[in-house]
Amino acid sequence: MNVLVIGSGGREHAICRTFSKSSRVTRLFCANGNAGIAQVAECVPVRPDDIFALADFATLNAIDLTFVGGETSLALGVVDEFEARGLKIIGPCKEAARLEASKSFAKDFMARHGVPTAKFTTSHSPAFAILELESGDFGDENSPVVVKADGLAAGKGVVVAKNRTEAVGAIKEMADLVGTAAAEKIVLEECMFGREVSLLMFADGEDFALMPPTRDHKRIGEGDTGPNTGGMGTFTDSSLLTTDELQIIKDTMIRPTLHGCIREGFRFRGIMFLGIMMTAQGPKLLEYNVRFGDPETQAILVRLETDLFDICAAMLDGTLSSIDIKWKPGSSACVVLASEAYPQKPRTGDVINGLENVSGVEVFHAGTSKDEAGNYITSGGRVLGVTATGDDLSAALSTAYSAVAKISFEGMQFRRDIGK
Repeated sequence: MNVLVIGSGGREHAICRTFSKSSRVTRLFCANGNAGIAQVAECVPVRPDDIFALADFATLNAIDLTFVGGETSLALGVVDEFEARGLKIIGPCKEAARLEASKSFAKDFMARHGVPTAKFTTSHSPAFAILELESGDFGDENSPVVVKADGLAAGKGVVVAKNRTEAVGAIKEMADLVGTAAAEKIVLEECMFGREVSLLMFADGEDFALMPPTRDHKRIGEGDTGPNTGGMGTFTDSSLLTTDELQIIKDTMIRPTLHGCIREGFRFRGIMFLGIMMTAQGPKLLEYNVRFGDPETQAILVRLETDLFDICAAMLDGTLSSIDIKWKPGSSACVVLASEAYPQKPRTGDVINGLENVSGVEVFHAGTSKDEAGNYITSGGRVLGVTATGDDLSAALSTAYSAVAKISFEGMQFRRDIGK
């Protein structure tokens, strides 16, 4: 079988690495890939946002299955285009992708279908958002409030403001941070408190199969300080959610969401990602993502024992409930190595040293390329995801950090408190 993966980051490297282990995959392509992905797949120079060129490539190269990595392609309607041409592809349609592409649509959807979430309001301009803040509906001037850009923002469109002054500043700066289109509408939310956890699942439109729960570390600095990033590390561990908590999430979030999609005229088929806050009042949904997270994917897929191609086939056939998906027992951890000055204006072009000395882990490339001498060099903000498994979380973290100590590049930064 010929498989195409769409994307170019650490998430896509993990997906490609997993497909490369499948006995059913004979040829593996990635559009447009990176230097690390080139170790396991044929990288092709087609941009993930060029959905018509992607469909042309899939047709000309007899691609049997396409797997979409990132949200931009989905929001542009890549699944709709492929299916219109009779091509098999994993991911939600453009209409279902609005659950991530528009924060206001997602929040309204939650309200319509009774999914527990934070109190919110949507303002159709930054100026109206500031007026909404000053109305007092989100507390007084000392109350924390969450400011979200409505559109896609690569993980950087959410600011948890400590007070009204910070919130107003975040609203005024949001367009500069994520772009005018993404910040045209602003969603304000009450600030929820508790443990944050991510829960991902495979979905075939009606049934679902859960992946190991994960926790991401979004802020750049240790102790969850500094600005948000795309993710500085993550881990999977059974302690994140109890059996009772999982049951509540299934009953109050997952089933109402999948049934709500059907009632609104679109089925959700692909990867669904729930960002959840475990509050004193029970689990509440922070946001939907409609694809694998990054770096959650790295920590999750290193534990997958079932053939990913078989899982995809079951999702396409609507037979997900008939497949027994196996996971490696224990825990996993991913530590992200980032460039100097990330997440603002990351420095690039630095030679990466020590990769040849690393063993016992998976090193997923997020932002790498090669120079004329054949050296791996940095080409993005997040550069590598050093990922390990272990019998427990402590063992996984120890293995990952031991490998990190062998890697270096100028200005390299990483958090030393992943999983703490």
